[in-house]
Amino acid sequence: MQARKSRKYDRSLYVSIGFGLVGIALTLGPILYLVLGGFKSQQDLAENPTGLPDPFMWQNYWTILSQPLFWRQLLNSLIVAVATTAGVVLFGTMAAYPLARYRFRGREFLFVVFTTGIMFPLTVAVLPLYLLLRDMGITGLWGLVIPQIAFGLPVTIIILRPFLKALPMELEEAAFMDGVSRIGFFWRMLLPLARPGMVTVGVLAFIGSWNAYLLPLLLLTGDPSGMTLPLGVTTFQGQHSSATTMIMAYTSLAMVPALVFFLFMERRIVEGLSGAVKG
Repeated sequence: MQARKSRKYDRSLYVSIGFGLVGIALTLGPILYLVLGGFKSQQDLAENPTGLPDPFMWQNYWTILSQPLFWRQLLNSLIVAVATTAGVVLFGTMAAYPLARYRFRGREFLFVVFTTGIMFPLTVAVLPLYLLLRDMGITGLWGLVIPQIAFGLPVTIIILRPFLKALPMELEEAAFMDGVSRIGFFWRMLLPLARPGMVTVGVLAFIGSWNAYLLPLLLLTGDPSGMTLPLGVTTFQGQHSSATTMIMAYTSLAMVPALVFFLFMERRIVEGLSGAVKG
């Protein structure tokens, strides 16, 4: 009987490992194909599309890295992503704090108003947003940051509210007895305690801002030096439509910062989401 259970356990383990390997292959396969394709020549890509580069063509990546335009677009993406992340984390935490810690009339209704924002993604409202920003005279990179902060708040509040709600009320009461104000408690005690949840929403905001395409397409047309990297990839593709390997190299370099950032912060994301679920 025990031997049968052991065999069933072994089979389920092997099946789980098999599904995991398939998932890894489906996830990493396109990325590896894209990165390795950037090391190939046009002839090598046509003759051996799925094999390793023979030889490795470092020139494709070096040509892109030696262009000041690439670094300028990289800087633009970093400015937008960092500003968006800071705004989402700061304003999202400030909004989630009273919704989690205070009791007042209309609190749940106000929370529902925030959560309904999930039903209206940025892509749905991109054209009205573009017209509104144009009429208000908000252009350039700030025209990306402000809407991205606004549309990042619903998810941020949903994640942070249960996380902040789970913090002991005794801690807040003890702080008030020591003469700490509500604002002082928020800045000096709550923010450090809520760091795992703030990191989680910050990473999500950073990745979403880095990959944004439709709104930059409307706001940042014209000068290529004012574009972000996703939009720069499209522009580069239009200018070098016959150089497939160069396009693959450019795309690989454009996704590397966000991919490295996400992999580096993966554990903190899991910790933050676990805290939110427990709350």
